[in-house]
Amino acid sequence: MLPVKKTSKARKRKRRSHHALKAPNFYFCKESGTVKLPHTACAKTGYVNKSLTLELDAEK
Repeated sequence: MLPVKKTSKARKRKRRSHHALKAPNFYFCKESGTVKLPHTACAKTGYVNKSLTLELDAEK
């Protein structure tokens, strides 16, 4: 079926007002001070939270 009337620019833009991308949140690692994403391990130290630190493989 075809649309009966043309959708105006204003109506189209109002509908798309929630489609914008949100910027990701970044956190600083408490051990090394590097930037990391939330709920992830630090790339340098493997620090996740105070009760969990992952062991990283030695770089070759």
